[in-house]
Amino acid sequence: MPVLSLGYLRLNVESVNQWKPFAGDFMGMMPVEGPLPNSLHYRIDHYPPRLVVTESTTSGLEAVGFEVLDRSDLRELVARVEATGTETHPGTAEECAVRQVSGFAAFDDPSGNRVELFYGPVLSHRPLELPHVSGFVTGDQGMGHVILNVVDTESAYEFYVGVLGFTERNSLKLPGGISYFLGCNARQHTLGLNPAEGPALMHFMLETSELDDLGKALDRAHDLEIPMMQSLGKHTNDQMLSFYSYSPEGHATEIGWGGIRIEGSTPTYRITEGAVWGHRYTPPPADAKGLPR
Repeated sequence: MPVLSLGYLRLNVESVNQWKPFAGDFMGMMPVEGPLPNSLHYRIDHYPPRLVVTESTTSGLEAVGFEVLDRSDLRELVARVEATGTETHPGTAEECAVRQVSGFAAFDDPSGNRVELFYGPVLSHRPLELPHVSGFVTGDQGMGHVILNVVDTESAYEFYVGVLGFTERNSLKLPGGISYFLGCNARQHTLGLNPAEGPALMHFMLETSELDDLGKALDRAHDLEIPMMQSLGKHTNDQMLSFYSYSPEGHATEIGWGGIRIEGSTPTYRITEGAVWGHRYTPPPADAKGLPR
């Protein structure tokens, strides 16, 4: 079977102190104790921490974790990856304990983005405490979605679709190439491929359970002076209402509500606009780190 969902994100960051108000107070995730020192661990449901940020001298995407069904599916997908000539690393017992999973394998995609396939998350039975949010849409749709920068979208497409089993939901022609939006469950897209000069996490999205959660997140962004990237708007592909802010590391961070579910197979299509309305762009702050002007 193909990948089931986005399981987690692991980020290396310049300062975890800058992420405490961003991930917890603004985005509304639940901070929990975790196995890694100099790191922050955040839950949004009964799964192990969906977001882990670790202080490092070199910031960037450490790994994006995709869930698979079981060890048999992991073995099968690893064989498919290795058949492309890609080297894989099986997770040790210690590495599995850090990720709180039963097993995983790591490798780089064709652009150098680190991918981890895992199975058997070690579930938490501590009640979820989300004082700022009524809940997040996860379940069979996973954590949310990510957009990865890739140097060659066509080779990345063949890898994620042909090897890992994602489905093309739609595409968008950009000045630098074609951006693909790929699904693996009922979420309209779990993974996006953005043409860029180098690998990196472009953005990630969390979907809230209620419309009021989205509005209250806008209020918190204002109160906490979180720099905005794109105003409230509605997407043409997943029909989601959302807005974007700049993370402390400069990732486009999307909070949304009301994304459509895709049940079964549907024909792919190309969009010519990203938004039905809204999503007006704001340049990054003058003091932002490593962001394009």
